[in-house]
Amino acid sequence: MPSPFPLLRLPRLVLFEVFKSLSIGEKIELSLCSTQISTQINNAQFYSQKVIVCLDILTRKIKVHSENNKDTFDIFMYPDLWRSHNSNTHQLSIARGTVPVIPHTKGISAFWKNDREEYLSAIRYLLKMFQCKISINMKHYSSGLYGATISMLFDLQVEFKKLSISLNGSEDQNLLWNQISNKLGLVEDLRITSTFNTDFIPVFTSWPQNITITRSHWFTLKSLLACSCTTITLPWSHLENEDLDEILKNWKAGGFLNLKNLRVESQRITNNGTTILGMSLSELDGKDIQTNDGLRKATINTGFQMFQMFFQMLIYSR
Repeated sequence: MPSPFPLLRLPRLVLFEVFKSLSIGEKIELSLCSTQISTQINNAQFYSQKVIVCLDILTRKIKVHSENNKDTFDIFMYPDLWRSHNSNTHQLSIARGTVPVIPHTKGISAFWKNDREEYLSAIRYLLKMFQCKISINMKHYSSGLYGATISMLFDLQVEFKKLSISLNGSEDQNLLWNQISNKLGLVEDLRITSTFNTDFIPVFTSWPQNITITRSHWFTLKSLLACSCTTITLPWSHLENEDLDEILKNWKAGGFLNLKNLRVESQRITNNGTTILGMSLSELDGKDIQTNDGLRKATINTGFQMFQMFFQMLIYSR
């Protein structure tokens, strides 16, 4: 029988290269073998691959996948009382203690005594191991655990690949929004759905890279003029032709320096009355316009109750 390979005796940089060559699942499973090897993998975090960590509290699932989604590993989180007498159960060291785990082909099922605290601990465990961006969808569910998870991640200055929120006017969601509104620079893609029957109007004290707001009746012209996002998408907006005219005038005068794509869908965008830059919607369709200084160009696309601008920087050689 061959002797065990002395992995931890390898030189530091060689060991890091070994960790770098492992798949996501191999690295997680190896880290569960002992505290010592887990510590070494954490030390090599910035040699690690970049991953997206998708959190789904409804299904008690954490999905870790590569940026191209070809390498994936699932962690299912269950209360310990759900565990049956399974011969495949192993006792592994994860997060803050020893946890019963059942391995699968591309994942594990872990059984926790404290569902809430250990869920957060498992997320922290992954954050120490990989270069992570978080994706979380809390559109259809309001939970204290969601709020605790998001607050923890923002406090840790973790970057979000995608954050989806439904603002329904509940006290918990309003409180959460007020806690994170000044940290949205950590979010790449923020998607907000709001209901019509709420009086809560979100205040932005920071902006994500991209934003989509569905049923955006509260996102007014004043809000849009203050927005510094790269991509702005506003389905079911209340913006009108007059607002679009003001937006284009602001852009031509040098505003919206970060903006690359603006899409507005609104029943109040019409082709029978108020013009935009002196033109009707049909005249604007396919039109190229430039800023007053001639350094930026936008292509306008229009349709039924729809207005879209694609931007580009014009570079002139001297």
